[in-house]
Amino acid sequence: MGYIEELREIVGHRPLIFVGSVTVIVDEMGRLLLQQRKFPKGAWGLAGGLMELGESTEEVARREVYEETGLKLDELHLINVYSGPENFIKAENGDEFYVVTVAYFSEGDEGELNIDKAESIKVEFFYPDELPSNMVKSHKVILDEFLSKHYRDDKKKVDNGYFTNGGQ
Repeated sequence: MGYIEELREIVGHRPLIFVGSVTVIVDEMGRLLLQQRKFPKGAWGLAGGLMELGESTEEVARREVYEETGLKLDELHLINVYSGPENFIKAENGDEFYVVTVAYFSEGDEGELNIDKAESIKVEFFYPDELPSNMVKSHKVILDEFLSKHYRDDKKKVDNGYFTNGGQ
């Protein structure tokens, strides 16, 4: 049993604050990796999850990406930290929580895509102008910021890969 499950046994469904990480992964063609999640049902989002005791946010990002996609990440670059009432979640089981989300991006990875069937329906790469409409709201905010500040849509390898120097 993990930290969150142990904590839930004590506090029940009352609102809690958790820290998590998500990662925008960009392939060599400039496409973004999304996972179609089981919760919220069928919504598309970024690979990520919640921190366990003793982890850094970078470790959370790497662990969750590996668990959910089978990919091992190279260098991580910070996009931003997101918090506040817009990051409130009520799970299907009644658990309530606010998430402080640390968002990263990475253009380098290794491994074969391997879907975690417990959490995901599928994973797929999308060009930025072809993103699905049914996205997790908080992840759409993160992707919008990433695309406006870090992504180069000319698909040319310049500066820091597909990213502007602002991503370093």
